[in-house]
Amino acid sequence: MPESVTQKPRIAVVGLGSMGFGMATSLRRAGFDVTGCDVSDDAVARFVAEGGGGARTPAQAAGGADIVVSVVVNAAQTETILFGKDGVAETLTDGAVFISSATMDPDVARRLAKQLEATGRHYLDAPISGGAQRAAQGELTILASGSPAAFTKARPALDAMAARLYELGDAAGQGAAFKMINQLLAGVHIAAASEAIAFAAKQGLDIRKVYEVITASAGNSWMFENRVPHVLDGDYTPRSAVDIFVKDLGIIQDMARTAKFPVPVSAAALQMFLMTSASGMGRDDDASVARMYARVTGTHLPGEPKQKSSNN
Repeated sequence: MPESVTQKPRIAVVGLGSMGFGMATSLRRAGFDVTGCDVSDDAVARFVAEGGGGARTPAQAAGGADIVVSVVVNAAQTETILFGKDGVAETLTDGAVFISSATMDPDVARRLAKQLEATGRHYLDAPISGGAQRAAQGELTILASGSPAAFTKARPALDAMAARLYELGDAAGQGAAFKMINQLLAGVHIAAASEAIAFAAKQGLDIRKVYEVITASAGNSWMFENRVPHVLDGDYTPRSAVDIFVKDLGIIQDMARTAKFPVPVSAAALQMFLMTSASGMGRDDDASVARMYARVTGTHLPGEPKQKSSNN
């Protein structure tokens, strides 16, 4: 076979945070030539030390790349990576694909896709779910939509990064919309789990026993099972930060207002995340919503200083 048929595509990963670093590592493990780029020089140096390539700007990373995987926080950062100073649109080759993993409003995903596709490149709307550990194992869930050509071009990278790939439509925006439904549920479930475990502590219950009972009962949820151990251990090292859900539940409110669709439960959850962030815990683990409840009510949780109990 000609070398061009068998040669693996060159890949750039822009954004080497906890998720992006794991995704870049998974791609390297699959045998790809991967260049990493991040605003943190330390993150790039760490990736280079593990055998990857390093670039100072998205434009430099994208030069000669067949696939660019963008793993940043929001739509604004995605747009900057695409079209800002030293953005990938300056150097990305014709026919290359940009895989956008940020959670964003579907209308913004559609606009960015249209703008990039007008230049002869492809855009795959591909938000992710699964956390840093699954990213490092190449076992993410990817909710993707885009043109058949975008899927074809992105397929090698998607196969290396995902345990589950959902192909959700032939135009950008569908993947983003599916992710927002997931985030609505995830945010509500975290807020509910936090409220429940803090309320249990207020009742004087053994919250480790509460965790054991609830995870074997109908009131369990994936988020209760996953996040409450952070509360039990008093460990709020951010796996997913409070401010992520301030952003995502805020997007849901914007989408719902535009559609004139009531979302009162997610609106209440947003207020809990906002209050937690305003209390100085925005960059802490999202299970910190439980700490917010505890501090407001004078309830003691593991790892927290003893507080004066409010007498009812």
